[in-house]
Amino acid sequence: MLRGIRGEIHSSCRWIDLKKITLAALMLFALIGLSAAAVRTDGLKSGALSEEKNTSFTFEQSVQGNGYFMTYMYAKEGNLEMKNYAHGSGSIDNQATLAAYHMERARHPIAEDWNDYNLSCIQFDEDNSMVYAPMKIAVGTGYYAANPVDYSSLLKEKTWVKNYRASTSMHHEVEYAHALDKELSLLAKEKFNYTYDPIYEGDAVTQMKINEDVTDGKVHLGVLQGDQQWVTKDAVKNGATKIITKSPLTYTAWKHPAIEIDEDYWGTYHIEKNMTLDVPYKRIESGDDWLPCCFGGYMTMPTYYQKGSGGFGSNVKGVFDCTCSKAPKQAEFPRVY
Repeated sequence: MLRGIRGEIHSSCRWIDLKKITLAALMLFALIGLSAAAVRTDGLKSGALSEEKNTSFTFEQSVQGNGYFMTYMYAKEGNLEMKNYAHGSGSIDNQATLAAYHMERARHPIAEDWNDYNLSCIQFDEDNSMVYAPMKIAVGTGYYAANPVDYSSLLKEKTWVKNYRASTSMHHEVEYAHALDKELSLLAKEKFNYTYDPIYEGDAVTQMKINEDVTDGKVHLGVLQGDQQWVTKDAVKNGATKIITKSPLTYTAWKHPAIEIDEDYWGTYHIEKNMTLDVPYKRIESGDDWLPCCFGGYMTMPTYYQKGSGGFGSNVKGVFDCTCSKAPKQAEFPRVY
């Protein structure tokens, strides 16, 4: 049984006599001009933006049989990725479900008051039993029907998940196995909320659960998570290689990870693993209002606004504190009576 993508596209198109709508179009021109000036799609000061889009995908399968098999699954949503790959000859009994979801929402009433919210999720569950056996399969009706193809491929299955929001990677691989009975559950979630002033807030969850029996094979398990840090312009000047514009959270190079697990097993094993990594983060930054002198006056402004290349300049202070002006001792042009 295989139930895959379900989608429907509804569309309609009809011809309209232009003569019948000319008058209505002329009456709407003024309204269209007014609405175009009030609503824009770029979120700039002169306009507003309200947008939301999402995608979802569900895949379920059940496969039983004997022969040669090769499967490949890949999904990417937002900052999440996963891949599942398997091949071998012999018997297989497989039940699998893959679900993926991604949503983006933007609310920009005005340029100084906006909110961006992204949410992504990938979930994969598999119950797989495979037993290796050399197979000869007749293919087609020609030469290979009379001379069956010999498939003698030991079992291999590989699953990995990556969460770029937290620089996290989890990897599980079985190679050269004669038998594999495995239950695997994989979950990756990430959300990011960006609100003006600004507030950066999010969470990244990565999880992999494994319960398996491997006969005469090799098993590899790996976890890697980059060390997180906040990167600023000053840090970039001092040698950092990357600057974050929208989200100030980034990670150091892979050669300096925060978590690193690398395991290899050769032979026959029963293995149970439950790996979960949750990386929440939040940062709040406050900024000065545009043209702060309009609110409290020049004398209440921070010194870096009062002078310097980013301010009004050091030679204008006397204008605001009135020290550059001296009252005359006597009138320059006395009155004539």
